Amino acid sequence: MIKLNAKKILFLRDVTLFTFTAFGGAQGHLAIMLKDFVMKRRYISESELLELNAMTMVLPGPSSTQTLVGIAYKVGGLWLSILTFLIWVSPSAAILCGIATMYSFLGAKNEFNEVMTFIQPIAVGIVGSAAITLGLKQLKSKLSLWLAFSAVVATLILKNAFVFPILILLGGIISSAIEDTQEEPNLQSNLFKNINQKKIFYFLGILLLFATLGAIINQTSPFSLPIRLFENFYRNGIIIFGGGQVLVPLMFTEFVEMKEYLTADQFLSGYAFQQILPGPTFSFTSFVGTMAMQNSGSGLGGQIMGSIVATLGINLPGVILVLFFVPFWNDLKKIGSIKRSLSGINAVAVGFVIAAFIFLLQPLLSKSSSNALFDLSIVSATMLILHFTKIRTPWLILAGFLLGLLI
Repeated sequence: MIKLNAKKILFLRDVTLFTFTAFGGAQGHLAIMLKDFVMKRRYISESELLELNAMTMVLPGPSSTQTLVGIAYKVGGLWLSILTFLIWVSPSAAILCGIATMYSFLGAKNEFNEVMTFIQPIAVGIVGSAAITLGLKQLKSKLSLWLAFSAVVATLILKNAFVFPILILLGGIISSAIEDTQEEPNLQSNLFKNINQKKIFYFLGILLLFATLGAIINQTSPFSLPIRLFENFYRNGIIIFGGGQVLVPLMFTEFVEMKEYLTADQFLSGYAFQQILPGPTFSFTSFVGTMAMQNSGSGLGGQIMGSIVATLGINLPGVILVLFFVPFWNDLKKIGSIKRSLSGINAVAVGFVIAAFIFLLQPLLSKSSSNALFDLSIVSATMLILHFTKIRTPWLILAGFLLGLLI
């Protein structure tokens, strides 16, 4: 068990404060960590923070969560990391679970839809702005442009959740083969000799266990959907590179278009609400899991279960991986093939975000011409505001929420 000394108690207090003030996505989170955990408290050095963040760029999963868990591991080991993870993900996941349950339990669905009049197109504009920002940062070569374009086309044509891991793998292989970086073959062989193979089996075993359970349990069983949801989110957590924005195309394709666990309007509403909250972007999955259980006819207990399995499922792969790699990251980051594959993976991830923007536009364009024009103007205004001003995303969502109440 964890033994809390003064330093660890102070660290947990700072983590709690960080949880309720961490707006701005992964980049904003990193800036706050640099200020509070490095410059103010000196839990780790600046170089250690940047290296941890670089490691999360190589690994799939939520980069902010992984970086914070990595800091906790360096401060106090495994148990402090687990406690830090729970403090970080719980508040926003609980709030989004509550919002999803209120969608039906408070009997305010019509009023809720009226309030979302402005928030839904603002949410689409936020995704569009993310696509532009990531594209300008990541697509700097002809190869990255072609990989991103190919990812957009493949995603729009195939409309299948299984296209994402395949494209991510192909993007990494292509960039690793084409880009020129010096290899360190001896380092690779020495590194992988030290890997605990049992941990790899545990990591993959969780996925295989729940995939098997989901396949063999009768779909009429009350445990069938929660098990399948956990497997779905855990699998997505393994293949997500590029942060929370990449969640949007993966989950929209799988849960809205393929499996119809929730509607496009519900999906957009949950994503918009997540944007106004501090904390991890991956907490959006709490809303999706809750709504999936609600739409299946589950009561309040089932909906809370949906929130829990979604939040744990999407986060566990990334957390397991970062705790697995932290001890020998100093050697791992020097391997040339990892450096080369990262640029291709990031380019494909940008393509996914662009495809998500196109997907999310479709429900807005399906409305009457006047309503569609109104929504498109809000989408455009949101993108321009985020790109050319310093107004932060939560303020835009709050403004849309207030306008929906007043108008």
